[in-house]
Amino acid sequence: MNTTNVSSFGTKMKTTNKLDTRILLMLFWIFFTVNFMYADTLSALEPGVLAMEISGYMADGAIKITHGFLLGTAAMFEIPFLMIVLSRVLRYGINRWANIIAAALFITAQISSLFMGAPSPTYLFYSTVEIACLLLIVWNAWKWTNLEGQS
Repeated sequence: MNTTNVSSFGTKMKTTNKLDTRILLMLFWIFFTVNFMYADTLSALEPGVLAMEISGYMADGAIKITHGFLLGTAAMFEIPFLMIVLSRVLRYGINRWANIIAAALFITAQISSLFMGAPSPTYLFYSTVEIACLLLIVWNAWKWTNLEGQS
């Protein structure tokens, strides 16, 4: 966002107000997490999915739902929630790599999920949005320099 200010000498100066990278990454993680949750919620409403899940399977019967699977899924689902907070509070170097690694992990997981059963058009839509958001996280974290004076 560019603004024009008038200095005390009456000359016009152009300044740039750039959004703090920490806040930008946090906002991307919020956006990703909401889309992630809605994709799973809407997927559960597709015809036949609920009956399959009640029978103990998911992904067109490719995955058996066990306590271990549910615990692993719960742990993985915590990562985006955690990244919302960590993107704001971690020091620059650790923050940058945590965002790159977490986003890369979820890009891999999201692409892999497309090969478990036949994804619906809704799931494909949300997957595209999620992967695009994760790529933005990687891109912004990768090009982030500590010129913003952040520790």
